[in-house]
Amino acid sequence: MSWAVAISALALGAAAPAWAETLRFPAAAEQTAHRVVADDSHFLPTGPHVDGSIDGLVAEGRVETTAWVVGDGDLTTMQLMGPLRDQLIDAGFRPVFECETQGCGGFDFRYEIDVLPEPDMHVNLGDFRYFAGKRGDGAEFVSLVVSRSSNTGFVQITRIGAPEVTTAFTASTKTPAPDAPVVPAPDGPVAALLESEGHATLDDLAFRSGASELGGGNFESLKSLADYLKANPDRRVMLVGHTDAEGPLSANVDLSRRRAAAVMERLIQQYDIPPDQVASDGVGFLAPRASNLTPEGRTENRRVEVILTSTQ
Repeated sequence: MSWAVAISALALGAAAPAWAETLRFPAAAEQTAHRVVADDSHFLPTGPHVDGSIDGLVAEGRVETTAWVVGDGDLTTMQLMGPLRDQLIDAGFRPVFECETQGCGGFDFRYEIDVLPEPDMHVNLGDFRYFAGKRGDGAEFVSLVVSRSSNTGFVQITRIGAPEVTTAFTASTKTPAPDAPVVPAPDGPVAALLESEGHATLDDLAFRSGASELGGGNFESLKSLADYLKANPDRRVMLVGHTDAEGPLSANVDLSRRRAAAVMERLIQQYDIPPDQVASDGVGFLAPRASNLTPEGRTENRRVEVILTSTQ
């Protein structure tokens, strides 16, 4: 079941045309807040919070922020974010920056962004995701924050447009007819984790410290992922590279991105996965899964994860 959220806009002036867009939530959504400022500025991060600072840009114009509670707590933040993010991209918004919890900078990042107060919008500091995009020549921006509590999902969308544009967000109570085929049952450990958890680690890939080359031969995790993507052509995934903590952050972020790109290239070249079905990025050492104080931990941290970014 999907639930539609209508986003409509009417340009000021009698001769200006009206236009409308529709986003579909993955579960029932109830609007909790709606704030509009006719002429304002809004800070959009373009990178994570690192060493006490955060890169970003200031968008100006009419700022509209709307929040919803979504579902009954059975959706992960990735399942909340994925379909909304993809629909915004399909509507022409080019990603400016996106991140997840520790990859964003955790506590510090959350308090750099403008979030509506509780109880209208809740941000779990251990589980949130952020997306920012722009459309056209940069006069129109959108940001998306998703998080969850133990029993509720939370979504906040902020839209910043040119001063002459006004927007109105409303939640529809109508459920559209299904427009996607039934997805086959997952097959293999990577597929099963993507379906149940929204992400999986490609554990049989190995990278030497400081190297981005992916070895030759076949990797079972890649074959499992390729089989899943071929069986589910409507699914999209993001490959995220991770490094150990040796060296500066900037160099490690670059290395992690090259590692993820190498895996993406292997999927495309060896397994004929369509390029628009897979993307890649990297977060350096910002999301370790083991201690960087030991050789074993550093080896475990050098990895590539796959995240499901589309559930339609």
